Amino acid sequence: MRFNEKELIFLSRQPSERAAELGMRGPKKGDVMKRRLVKLIVNFLFYFRTDEEEPVGALLLEQCRVEREDDMAFSIAFLDEAERKYLFECDSQEQCLEWIDAIIKASYEFMRKNLIFYRSEIHRLTGKDPLEQYGISDETRFQVSSGLPPLPPPPT
Repeated sequence: MRFNEKELIFLSRQPSERAAELGMRGPKKGDVMKRRLVKLIVNFLFYFRTDEEEPVGALLLEQCRVEREDDMAFSIAFLDEAERKYLFECDSQEQCLEWIDAIIKASYEFMRKNLIFYRSEIHRLTGKDPLEQYGISDETRFQVSSGLPPLPPPPT
């Protein structure tokens, strides 16, 4: 996936869902734990040197696995590159759990599944498709998959 560097820098300056100074170790052999300002913005995890305004890097939180490593540490590994694993150390067990939860909920796939679930629930309760008014009710990405039945057509 390609990203425009200026757009990423602009995005990194937007309000974050979560931000903190964490210990961070990259995926390269010999990488050491460094203190970084880490900001979760939409589905990107930006990391900064603590004294700089431009990010050192960004992780797109798609097709990745977030795992708790111990009480105060978690890792992010990418499904297509299992060896590309980032480790983060938090200041407390509570902070670690909050970061894990926030990162899992930041992915497009998590949001898409929630949209499909709530769309189905609203349709079940009201008999109306809430996406119909936006003209996107037939888009494939918003369809129920994985063996679940499709939404019934709205009553006429």
